[in-house]
Amino acid sequence: MKETKTASGSPEVRAAMHEVMAAFEAFKAANDARLDEIEKKRGDGLLEEKVARIDQALQSAQGRLDRALYESRRPPIEGGRAAEPDERKAAFEGYLKTGAVGLELKAGLSSAPTSGGYVVPAETERTIDRRLMTASPMRAVATVRSIGAGVFKKPVSTAGVGSGWVAETAARPETDPATLALLEFPAADLYAAPAATQALLDDAMLNLDEWLASEVEDAFAAQETAAFVSGDGVNKPKGFLSYDVVADSAHVWGKIGSLPTGAAAGFEAADPVSRLLDLVYAPKARHRANARFVMNRKTVGVIRKFKDADGNYVWSPASQPGALASLLGFPITALEEMPNLGAGSLSVAFGDFRKGYLIVDRAGVRVLRDPYTAKPYVLFYTTKRVGGGVQDFDAIKVLKTGV
Repeated sequence: MKETKTASGSPEVRAAMHEVMAAFEAFKAANDARLDEIEKKRGDGLLEEKVARIDQALQSAQGRLDRALYESRRPPIEGGRAAEPDERKAAFEGYLKTGAVGLELKAGLSSAPTSGGYVVPAETERTIDRRLMTASPMRAVATVRSIGAGVFKKPVSTAGVGSGWVAETAARPETDPATLALLEFPAADLYAAPAATQALLDDAMLNLDEWLASEVEDAFAAQETAAFVSGDGVNKPKGFLSYDVVADSAHVWGKIGSLPTGAAAGFEAADPVSRLLDLVYAPKARHRANARFVMNRKTVGVIRKFKDADGNYVWSPASQPGALASLLGFPITALEEMPNLGAGSLSVAFGDFRKGYLIVDRAGVRVLRDPYTAKPYVLFYTTKRVGGGVQDFDAIKVLKTGV
């Protein structure tokens, strides 16, 4: 059995984590000095620059830690080949290398004219899915479901069955039935076209399954993550920020509830932490147990300077390898696709994304070999059908920049 290293056992992860902790201690010392100067009404420009530099170094260290964790979680690339590969993988490998399709029926590959290519073996599809799970932050926090149809339909209860108290011999009046809504999650085509030379394809040591998965991994992850956040739902998933956003006091099913930051273009200066606390307690208690903050790194850089009433920083670096940085005790998922702070922006989200957002993967990844379009390179037009949308509108809340 092959031995693999865990994220916590990786020297790169431990070194990156120590760098983050050291940078955060330096950041706190410099920021405390900056705040002391502000309280004395003698703002020091040099201190401001020092805090900015240390904050940039802290962000870089956090980025290296995230990359080290990501690399440690990626599925290992197996070297070599089994002595007797099964017909399915052999047929697919032959198609990738030379375009040969003699075994497509035995291998289960689709050669229908409308298929747009050949369906990859299940092992290759699983490899792509595993790599996407580690590369896409939203897949790590949302619910992911495989479907066999083009649209997944999910009935949900927007109002529970009515109930009441009665005496032992009193009449039992009829209660109101549950109110149901039907949510639909269509899967749209996501595509990439990695290129290879024929010399690369002829390399006997190249694992073509892993090569294809690694080539489409970053392209698929970047496109789908942007759609999960702000996609309009037209030929792509619908992002959780694309639904109607209303004040949380007027929240109804089908809309996302929001709370204000207290300032026109950022957080209120007097007590910004109270706005974050309001966001934490906006979802119902059942959605807080597994809740997390979602924002981009620039917003994290602003919030990192906030202190609570006791003078403690509310942002904390990861306490151990493999963990995430936290805010007010809740983990932070960094999504660069989240908007920056600005007038009317939805820069911070909070809630249980596992319950709140659903990602659907239509079973079947197709590959069309194209040796003609970009000679002498061979293109592999790879398509995967993905959908997504909010499945529980009570589980996710956002901060909206404004008063």
